[in-house]
Amino acid sequence: MMIVSMLGKEREFSSPTTVLDALTVLAPEMLDDALGCFCGGRALELNEEIKESCTLHPITFQNEEGRRIYERSLRFVLLLALKRVLPKTDIRIEHSIGYGVYMRLLDRDADQATVDALQKEMEKIVQENLPFIRERWSREKAIAYFQENGHPDKTRLLTYRPYDYFPVYLCGGMAEYFYGAMLPSTGYVSAFRLMLLGNGIVLQMPGPDDPKHPAAFVSRPKILSSFAQSNRWCDILGCMNAADLNDMIVTGALPQFIRVNEALHDQSIGEIAQGVKARGARAVFVAGPSSSGKTTFSNRLCIHLKVLGLKPVLVSLDDFYLDRDALPLEADGKPDLEALSALDVQLLRACVAGLLRGDEVNMPRFDFKKSKRAEKGYPLQLGKDQILVMEGIHGLNPTLHLGFDPALICKVYISELACLNLDHHNRIRTTDVRLLRRIVRDHQFRATPPQETLSMWNSVRRGEEKWIFPYQEQADFVFNSALHYELTVLKRYAYELLSAISPEDPVYLSARRLLKILHYILPATDEAMRDIPPLSLLREFIGGCTLYQ
Repeated sequence: MMIVSMLGKEREFSSPTTVLDALTVLAPEMLDDALGCFCGGRALELNEEIKESCTLHPITFQNEEGRRIYERSLRFVLLLALKRVLPKTDIRIEHSIGYGVYMRLLDRDADQATVDALQKEMEKIVQENLPFIRERWSREKAIAYFQENGHPDKTRLLTYRPYDYFPVYLCGGMAEYFYGAMLPSTGYVSAFRLMLLGNGIVLQMPGPDDPKHPAAFVSRPKILSSFAQSNRWCDILGCMNAADLNDMIVTGALPQFIRVNEALHDQSIGEIAQGVKARGARAVFVAGPSSSGKTTFSNRLCIHLKVLGLKPVLVSLDDFYLDRDALPLEADGKPDLEALSALDVQLLRACVAGLLRGDEVNMPRFDFKKSKRAEKGYPLQLGKDQILVMEGIHGLNPTLHLGFDPALICKVYISELACLNLDHHNRIRTTDVRLLRRIVRDHQFRATPPQETLSMWNSVRRGEEKWIFPYQEQADFVFNSALHYELTVLKRYAYELLSAISPEDPVYLSARRLLKILHYILPATDEAMRDIPPLSLLREFIGGCTLYQ
């Protein structure tokens, strides 16, 4: 016998019992909402067996892991529908767009008839309530299966997998591998909608506030265009999936790949600088989420502006922070550093307005060691050929631009929009790559252990959803800071840090998720590391950037 606890209740069960059985007894009110359970740093599936005493915490759609479980299961339903409707066609699942996932067929453009047929078949599969059966396969068995079924991207990926056995899911006569927990059956994923978008398809899922219905689609053409550009770069560079990157490491081609990556970045920054000059802007606001590379990008943008004959003046929005004791608080009582109200907005607007008029302005400095504004600021006045460049997470917030002549303001959004997949059916999320960047940077330069970075990430993400992402489409220019080789570099710094996190740690699940990605990535060679230029955006996270020396 064993004791299982949940939501303050406990009960004695015979061993083994399933998570769903325990949930039915201890928290029947959660049956309609639970997508799994947290247990000792792991996400347990509802039909997973419990064999010893433990404490369970229900996973719902309000949890990031719950939404990932739902998406994985729904992706399987989509892939099974595709096999039934277009058995000779494969699909590439590419990136998020709001609460949806964008994908494209590999042998043709999507059309409305195809979308309608897939929607109808997916609804049928949900009604059939087919079980997802988890099996433990050897790597050799999986490679043989995927090779026979026309998935060379998966067979190539699995040749780099460091473990001999791993879980594979079977449903409706099809096998798939997803790196994470799944739901018990197809009947659990009834809330979805397919829609045609350009030549591709969006699989629209629920948002956290209403898990029973697909969220409304929010058009984000500028972000979609940036992703499309990056995918073209992937085609140019011949690197779509993790196995392509690994092959370059094995063959010694990674240094050249790095050089081309960096050249494309530099070209894009140069084009944005030309666009800023052409608009006649006097102030450029650069914004983006955590670990997007705002600081290095802004410095490099200034270099390109100088090449065009301008004299940029770089200012950080962080210098407008309120003193620590005046900061707004989150629900847990901790300072909310992500909120717009953490800045002295009135002072910021007054300073920018004065600079645009040509006045001399006393600019503030923030003393981060004392967590308060420094007693002395510094004088600043924009000359005729000077341009203000301000970087910070709130740079696109329209509150900052109130009263300014729009013709004098230029807005740039920067983010890491990763386009490299593990394989065609398993994307690597942009948020996970940004989190890896931040773990490495925090450990390298802020003496912050990965556990602390991981524990604060949900708070950072909530701030981004509220204060950054709603304004990204207001940007005049979008810059994708993703480097298609960066995971092979980040692995050198992050893998051991994440591997050292114990299963008892509350952030173990997040660490394990990142490790599952890095398992498939070979580390960059010393030779390749030497080819990362000193002005690379990646240097902001791994060190060696000469911009700050």
